[in-house]
Amino acid sequence: MATTRFAPPGPLGFGGAPLGDMFDKVDEATAQATLEAAWDSGIRYYDTAPHYGAGLSEFRFGQMLRQRPRDEYVLSTKVGRLLVPDVEGEIAHPFRSAMAFRRVQDYSAAGARRSVEDSLQRMGIGRIDIVYVHDLAADHLGDAWEEAFATAREGAFRELIRMREEGLIKAWGMGVNLTEPCIRALKESDPDVFLLAGRYSLIDLAGLDELFPLCAERGAHIVVGGPYNSGLLAGGTTFNYVEAAPAEVEARNRIAAVCQELGVDLRAAALQFCAAHPVVAAVIPGAKHPDRVRQNAALMRARIPSAFWAALKAKGLLPEDAPTPG
Repeated sequence: MATTRFAPPGPLGFGGAPLGDMFDKVDEATAQATLEAAWDSGIRYYDTAPHYGAGLSEFRFGQMLRQRPRDEYVLSTKVGRLLVPDVEGEIAHPFRSAMAFRRVQDYSAAGARRSVEDSLQRMGIGRIDIVYVHDLAADHLGDAWEEAFATAREGAFRELIRMREEGLIKAWGMGVNLTEPCIRALKESDPDVFLLAGRYSLIDLAGLDELFPLCAERGAHIVVGGPYNSGLLAGGTTFNYVEAAPAEVEARNRIAAVCQELGVDLRAAALQFCAAHPVVAAVIPGAKHPDRVRQNAALMRARIPSAFWAALKAKGLLPEDAPTPG
């Protein structure tokens, strides 16, 4: 029988990358209003990272969450990049601004411990619930990811297990854009939950075949990041943070045609599809404006007829074994 592991509340959470000024700058008043709208919409899971604006997202989260009872929400952040003081601040793609820090890669045990302590200081909050090892994958590290994974397995992974045993955190896992590191972590260590961005969506089902069944076997959970694939499923032109390829646009258009035929909002379908899989604990679209937060909350509640999901499967746009709402 699978171990029961800690999981964040869902189905809807709040992804913090946009409030690190991803793609566009956000003024402080709008950032705080956006987080307030998330709270007022009933969202109780908040995810951030040192990488997002070199501490900017964490700082903004702390300003709002410090005013809320600590036991009423779940907070996650990430390790793998230490922030060291830098007067100019390091602006790194896709972020448009930064606090006065630069990033230093560190997947060691000491680096993980320090990163958690630094995040607590930046946010002014006394406890982090979930810690993800960030971007430990080939899309960020290239061929060096194997060596970095070995370092993390003996370093950050073990330290996070110790922190879990000490009660300093409730769960740990990986925050990545690819499935392979998650699969390896399940086989070689003892993670609880994964933040998988962009690899479980209406047009990218990479997590379905191997990772999700293995999570079910181990009792681990998935948090789905990037349910709109960074914009393509929400009316934008980017897919996983770059301009979408023609094949990706065509896949979106075919699903959108079914949406139009049956009166379904594509964005609602994107969110609700991700949340329907049994191993998915939460879906965390990001937002830069209060109206978008409220819109995401309404989309997650919107009614979608079962005929819609049947039509996607009949047209070969979803596999027959993909769980769907209802």
